[in-house]
Amino acid sequence: MMPVEGVAEEVAGASRHVYPATAMVGDYLRAAAGLVPTGVVFATEPVSTVAAAVLGSFAAVFGIFGLRTVLRHGTSLEMTDTELRASGAWPCRLSWAELDRMKLTYYSTRRDRRSGWMQLELAAGGSKVRLDSRIAGFDQLVRRAAEVAAARGIALNDATLDNLQALGIRLSDLGAQR
Repeated sequence: MMPVEGVAEEVAGASRHVYPATAMVGDYLRAAAGLVPTGVVFATEPVSTVAAAVLGSFAAVFGIFGLRTVLRHGTSLEMTDTELRASGAWPCRLSWAELDRMKLTYYSTRRDRRSGWMQLELAAGGSKVRLDSRIAGFDQLVRRAAEVAAARGIALNDATLDNLQALGIRLSDLGAQR
């Protein structure tokens, strides 16, 4: 079965989640928008030491952002009934039976809060996974994490509870109390 761009792939009791290229294009373009003009200036114009330091700082920021984008795009998650495994630059394994923290944060890009993204942070012992809502199957990952958190009696902060409700995840269905 060929995976569809932006859709989590189900494989023998596990689901595989990746950051689709279409979701990452904006970040790649933003990194290029900072790196290309800086490179052009360095390649075509002599610059003073101060200007080189300022332009170099901008290039470093956009370069780090671009590298972070490449690393995130290369990350994939596999979720099973017992664990969440991340593969990529920083592979890790998070056992659902050891989950001890869940945080769901919303970052708005507009004052009216109509546009933005969510970030899910999970921790179990020394393992930590952080992913954002552009990953395919984000709702499925959040729902499973919320089920486990409710079953384990993990206290969730008010922002996490509000964000779960915004995703249509009803806490009463999971056995959690607000």
